[in-house]
Amino acid sequence: MTEQYLHGTAPEEQGRLSLLNRLINDAALRELDVQRGERIVDFGCGLGQLSRAMARAAGLRVLGIERNGEQLAECARLAAQAGEEHLLELRQGDASEPPIRPEEQDHFDLAHARFVLEHVRDPLAVVRQMAQAVRKGGRVVLQDDDHDTLRAWPEPPGFDPLWRAYIRTYDRIGCDPYVGRRLVSLLHEAGLKPKRCTYLFFGSCAGDPSWPGLTDNLAGLFTGAREAITAILAPQEFDGAMAALQQWARRPDAALWYAISYAEGVKP
Repeated sequence: MTEQYLHGTAPEEQGRLSLLNRLINDAALRELDVQRGERIVDFGCGLGQLSRAMARAAGLRVLGIERNGEQLAECARLAAQAGEEHLLELRQGDASEPPIRPEEQDHFDLAHARFVLEHVRDPLAVVRQMAQAVRKGGRVVLQDDDHDTLRAWPEPPGFDPLWRAYIRTYDRIGCDPYVGRRLVSLLHEAGLKPKRCTYLFFGSCAGDPSWPGLTDNLAGLFTGAREAITAILAPQEFDGAMAALQQWARRPDAALWYAISYAEGVKP
């Protein structure tokens, strides 16, 4: 098993991921610029909200690949609840050994992965699989985190040690919390021609309608990884920092700055 997801698949975590999707999918779709008729495979589709949005834009069913069976079941449930099960073909499998049939290689117009590479020990193996899946001239799009871009201001007491401990939970299991800065290099190493890179802003300030959802997502991120974080940071420090974070979220001058790395390459 190559994926090392820290947060588990409890209903609370699935709720956090669903909220996260609602906060960032519009910006992601603008950058993806999906065209009608594009054949798409989504590596690590998770709960499938973005997969379904890409399918609506393309007018074709998207192939969604997800390792975790619980996530895949919830993805199917959410699609059925929305009356959109026809938009997805779901397959269970690892992103580094995806269940793509031989006749489907060199077939897709777009291979996409978001928040996958930070959770695998060999990101290049995943990008190479994505490169194999697309046709000549097809696109590979990577969206992922570089955790060094986050800034909370005014900084809540104890936030920096909490964030640094969270980052260390990644490298302790052999994953890269800074993989976002490597995306263009990974495209190149996989034999693709890098086309462009940018940031997707993921931040807000008090008074913005997205603020409660964003701060709830941040708190949920830490809560879901509490066990791993408190192996590094003392539990009382964790609890103190979380209490300070809740107080900070109610400040009228609070702001959170973060950016998701986005890179796109073309198969020559």
